[in-house]
Amino acid sequence: MGRLAGKSIVVTGAGSGIGRAACLLFAREGARLVAVDRSEAVAETVAQVRADGGIAEAVEADAGNEPDVRDFIGRAVAAYGRLDGVWANAGISGGRMALADQTPEYWMEILRINLIGPFLAVKHASPIMIGQGAGAIVCTASVAALKANASGHPYAASKAGVVSLVQTAAYTLTGTGVRINAICPGLIETGMTKPIFDMARERGSERRIGQLNPLQRAGQPAEVAALGLFLLSDEASYVNGQAFPVDGGLSASLPYVGKPP
Repeated sequence: MGRLAGKSIVVTGAGSGIGRAACLLFAREGARLVAVDRSEAVAETVAQVRADGGIAEAVEADAGNEPDVRDFIGRAVAAYGRLDGVWANAGISGGRMALADQTPEYWMEILRINLIGPFLAVKHASPIMIGQGAGAIVCTASVAALKANASGHPYAASKAGVVSLVQTAAYTLTGTGVRINAICPGLIETGMTKPIFDMARERGSERRIGQLNPLQRAGQPAEVAALGLFLLSDEASYVNGQAFPVDGGLSASLPYVGKPP
């Protein structure tokens, strides 16, 4: 019996990176999945899950569009008879741009995907879970939500909003049996961060990637997926309303100059 045996789980942003790693891990632990991404690469994720003996359906959808969210949440219930977990993982970085050059439209698209998307997942998943008397929701935030200089302005603001959404929603869901938590990844090697890694490799400075955290390396998608597995499992039955960094220890310190004591 796997840690998610028989559970019906939706994962957004499942076409690559953390979302794909989560789908592969969750399926091996017995989950029945609806994998969602606006990229057709989600079909490849599901093909990998099925090749490994797992159960999954692929849905091409926009996690920041309410009709799409309503549909893929309903798809999980229709396919598997219930909804036990949702990982609202889809996100975009928006890149880096000088503050004076940023536009409201630039901000709105990042907020739409990164913050409105998780809100919509909570909005449409929680009534189903409340009706069941149980369920777990995980939202992907970022270490950028906790400290400055880890990203561009709208990305950091959107992820700080995700942390606040999780905290406030936990209390909205008081007494329902539904839990909600956030994961705050640090520098993880994914499609979103590919330009950083590619540039470092071109310069021959790959060994310096992640040098600011105590582990002095970048993380891998599977390391984030492992925490998602715990939070969506029954093992985390008393874990609620929290934001957990997965950043090699980066957020554990204040800035310093010179060698630490």
